[in-house]
Amino acid sequence: MKIRFGYSAIFWGSCALAVATAETVPLTKVTVGSAEFQVELAQTPEQRERGLMYRAELPGDRGMLFVQSPGPTAFWMKNTLIPLDLLYFDNEGRLSQIVAEAPPCKVENCPIYPSKTPEVRYILEINAGEAARRGIRLGDRLKLERPPAP
Repeated sequence: MKIRFGYSAIFWGSCALAVATAETVPLTKVTVGSAEFQVELAQTPEQRERGLMYRAELPGDRGMLFVQSPGPTAFWMKNTLIPLDLLYFDNEGRLSQIVAEAPPCKVENCPIYPSKTPEVRYILEINAGEAARRGIRLGDRLKLERPPAP
């Protein structure tokens, strides 16, 4: 019982941290075609590894933008509580792939969503169905407003 309580406290504590972090992280405006989003930037290995794990909700105009060196990539939905659209962009910011409505995964062996192209630079995670609702299409351009200096 004691061990179970300890793990439960750690789990719920990390969930509270994820929510608190989401509220305090600076947001950057991005556009994809004519759709605008306020996003958290995931630039460090730690930020990319954590992503949107343990988030119970994501407002419709929010998302997370992963920035990586150009190359192939693969995402999974391990410990992600909400369904997401995954948008893969090339080095020029052109949308090359949409993984629509990737479901949450709470099991050990989660599906992997690899890029179909070898040169992915940006990956945008938004609420499931949001790409279709906003008319986002392959070939649309990603425009990133530079975050304000600290």
